[in-house]
Order: sequence, then structure tokens, then C-alpha cells
Amino acid sequence: MKKIIFLFILSFILLPINAQQQVKVGYFSYDKVLKALPEYVIAKANTESLSKQYDTEMQNAQMEFNEKYENFLENQSGMADAIREKRQSELQSMLERNVAFKQESARLLSKAEENAMQPLHNKIAEALKVIGSEKEFLMIVNTDSEACPYINPMMSEDITSLIIEKAK
Repeated sequence: MKKIIFLFILSFILLPINAQQQVKVGYFSYDKVLKALPEYVIAKANTESLSKQYDTEMQNAQMEFNEKYENFLENQSGMADAIREKRQSELQSMLERNVAFKQESARLLSKAEENAMQPLHNKIAEALKVIGSEKEFLMIVNTDSEACPYINPMMSEDITSLIIEKAK
């Protein structure tokens, strides 16, 4: 009986050791791979250009609002009540449109950036699949999030450069 228990315990000790020898893990920096792709520079430039256009339009709208508001403040004392209320209503409406435009432009800019980056993410995902299959990795870990503070170099392989080559 003791021999059976001993063999049972020994098998549980030796089994993980054998399994560890067969497990291969790849790791890489997603950010480094993404920024190394030539398409990344183009996508970033396009989204920055769009962002500047939205910023310029927002500044123009803000300047227009400020001019009308200053004009209103200078002339409100001489205005009839109905005209003053109408101008206040116009200013309020203009302010609401500016806020709505700012929110919509942020949403559109975010969507444009997502659309510009999606092909790059797809390219990286495809490279990961190919390399993972070729190297027979159990898993590939993205080290950017610092969720994996230590990776044993004897049981793993840094594949950042392989992914960059494969994705290009």
C-alpha cells in the first residue's frame, strides 16, 4: 500500500517536470511590433491630420461663439426684452451645437483611428498564428501590460523581431 502511495505521489511530481520540458512559450511587445510596421506611420499621420482638422473647426466655432457672446454683453443693456431673450436663446443653441460637435468629432476620430489600425491588428494576429504554429508554442504572451512580470528565458522565446518580419 505504501508503495502504491509512493508511486502515486512520485508520478505527480515527475509528470509536471516532463510537461514543463515540452511546453514552449513565446513572448513579445505588441507596442514595439505595431510601431515597427510601415503602415503604422501612415495610419498615425492620417488620424493626426483628421484630428487637426477637427481641432481647427472647433477653434473656429469657439471664436465665433466668443465674438457673438461679447457682442451680446456689450449691447444687451440697450436691447428690448424679446430681442435679448432671442439672442440668449441663439447663444445657448450655438453653445449646445458646439458641445455636440466636440462630442461627435471625438467619436468620429476614435472610429477613424480604430478603422485605420484594424488592418495592422489583423496583420499582427495573422503573424502570431503563423509563428505560433511554426514554433509549436503553447501560448504567446504580450509583455506590454506588465501582467507577466517574469518569464523564464530557458522555457520561453522573445519573438518580437520574428513578428515584425512576418507582419511586414
